[in-house]
Amino acid sequence: MEGTAFTPALEQMNHLKSEQGELLSKPFLDVCKLILPLLDKFGAAMTVVKSDINGNISRLESKYSSNTSRYNYLYSIVQSEVETKSAKASSSCTNGLLWLTRAMDFLVELFRNLAQHQDWSTAQACNDSYSKTLKKWHGWLASSSFTVAIKLAPERKKFIEVLGNSDNIYGDMEKFCATFSPSLGEIHRFLASVGLDTMKAL
Repeated sequence: MEGTAFTPALEQMNHLKSEQGELLSKPFLDVCKLILPLLDKFGAAMTVVKSDINGNISRLESKYSSNTSRYNYLYSIVQSEVETKSAKASSSCTNGLLWLTRAMDFLVELFRNLAQHQDWSTAQACNDSYSKTLKKWHGWLASSSFTVAIKLAPERKKFIEVLGNSDNIYGDMEKFCATFSPSLGEIHRFLASVGLDTMKAL
């Protein structure tokens, strides 16, 4: 059976947690990476988001690679920075995880909008998701550049065709959102529990 653009990420999500139910660093970062090709299909509209996500994945990956057994669990990366009091630094992995999770919130909301509001334009779906997720964390500068970028979003029909316009595309979109969303919520709750869920951008 032919898969959709979401199939690789959906398959990877089966490996997100350990048998004890803890989020694993590498599988989580791999799911985020598997979403990047979907952003390419948005063209210039998602260039900023993509480079942001890429940068945060790289930052977390290099930390994970520095000691794979110590950082096997996603939260151990944060805990080590909390212990060294470096978690609040803008270049910290904790900050990287926070912004990566926020960007994924935006994408989950965007794909949910596209699946549930099939009469909406791509730009409308982007704007609505942005206002529900990233906007409150962005200052004027980030917000303005995002609003400009969204205007470059491709026309909806074209975008869905590029995704692979199979009968399953909307079903897989919904499945991706439903499956990934709880893990993102869990990361937010964990970061909030250590007082690290409120950092803003300019």
